[in-house]
Amino acid sequence: MNAISIILVIIVAFLAGMEGILDEFEFHQPLVACTLIGLVTGQLVPCIILGGTLQMIALGWANIGAAVAPDAALASVASAIILVLGGQGRAGVDTAIAVAVPLAVAGLFLTMIVRTLAVPIVHRMDAAAEKGNIKAIEAWQIIAVCLQGLRIAIPAAALCFIPATTVQGVLEAMPAWLTDGMAIGGGMVVAVGYAMVINMMATAEVWPFFAIGFCLAAISELTLISLGVIAVALALIYLKLSEGGKSGGNGGDGNIGDPLGDILNDY
Repeated sequence: MNAISIILVIIVAFLAGMEGILDEFEFHQPLVACTLIGLVTGQLVPCIILGGTLQMIALGWANIGAAVAPDAALASVASAIILVLGGQGRAGVDTAIAVAVPLAVAGLFLTMIVRTLAVPIVHRMDAAAEKGNIKAIEAWQIIAVCLQGLRIAIPAAALCFIPATTVQGVLEAMPAWLTDGMAIGGGMVVAVGYAMVINMMATAEVWPFFAIGFCLAAISELTLISLGVIAVALALIYLKLSEGGKSGGNGGDGNIGDPLGDILNDY
């Protein structure tokens, strides 16, 4: 990568790190982060494929209680950089996916360090609040958020300065059994992530839509755009039926506000 590409990659990594906390513009999501890195490095298509696959894994990651989910931002940024430096294009996506998972777990260590550094910042903000110094509170808030950005930007910068020939040599030196195993493992992780999402969303009202989508996806003539349009149309139909059921229920026709649920309950 040239100097401009490296600078842009570091900026994307910095934004992804901040968005891991802010969660406003979704730069930390794998599909967004990988796509942006592919855009600034000229490897858009392989990075979109990588981001889409990682997104299916990350859908099952969530912070529950004291348990912190793996770091999707670091996994996305680092695996995309490795994919670009590897120079294998689409053929290197499987390896990048397999590398992304341990990187996501390793990112928890960096998260722990940054959150530990945030503790004294909170105390300084409390002291500024006692004095009524709003500008100091805002300044420390910005510093704390920037630390989250550096959490991803620094490893990304380190990866960018690794010679591409070194990365390519390591990838080419991997035996076939290792690369094949990593590809199989990466595919299994995607399936597990999708299964976790289904498990969280599975309700009597959602299953019919899942069955319809599963069948439609098997039709080879339908593109992803057409499937997306069908999904949006089904969602709008469901919302309209739900609104009609609620208004009808207030009129005393016996509906409880969920027409699909009523039908399933009848069965």
